Amino acid sequence: MEVVRAFLCVLSVFIALFSERFVVLAAFSQSMDSDFTFTLPAGRKECFYQTMKKDASLEIEYQVLDGAGLDVDFFISSPSGQVLFSDYRKSDGVHTVETEDGDYMFCFDNTFSAVSEKIIFFELILDNMNVDEDPDDWKEYVHGTDMLDMKLEDIMDTINSVKARLGKSVQIQTVLRAFEARDRNIQESNFDRVNFWSIINLIVMMLVSAVQVYLVRSLFEDKRKIRT
Repeated sequence: MEVVRAFLCVLSVFIALFSERFVVLAAFSQSMDSDFTFTLPAGRKECFYQTMKKDASLEIEYQVLDGAGLDVDFFISSPSGQVLFSDYRKSDGVHTVETEDGDYMFCFDNTFSAVSEKIIFFELILDNMNVDEDPDDWKEYVHGTDMLDMKLEDIMDTINSVKARLGKSVQIQTVLRAFEARDRNIQESNFDRVNFWSIINLIVMMLVSAVQVYLVRSLFEDKRKIRT
């Protein structure tokens, strides 16, 4: 009976939630994340902009997937133009900024390299962007739940916790894919380099062998003229 009662409680809660056109689901949108991969040519600098709100959080993680040295210069500046973080000749980095209203600029600089282009992956995670919304607005749409033994707030906390952990899992998988792509590029580069120098060594060995054979044969050749 206790199991049936608990099931009916949960079922009634979800019926109340879905009856108001999924109003409750709007409270789950607490963070957004996106990832990008682009090619940064040699001697170039690329900048990106992200509009943020006050009391929000901006986290950026980047990796150099391919290119000579696997390094790049990086910096992020506030809407007032102040440089908040800067990295020089690094292959990866993670930075978190507590934001204010305005556009934040972050740049990747490859001007120090005159030959090699870089393939760069970066991920943006935006937290607390819906600060203008009252997270308790959904309560006025839910009625008839005062008699339930299971509190609606507990269900909301559980769902939010599951959502946050799933989002973290997606973020970790994205980062691991970027690491895998970078490792694969390194392996392919090493493979091409080994093949190139192997061919060079083979050509040199063949030339040396030919020269040795010619010199040995020249030692046994009789160049004197024979009179008949």
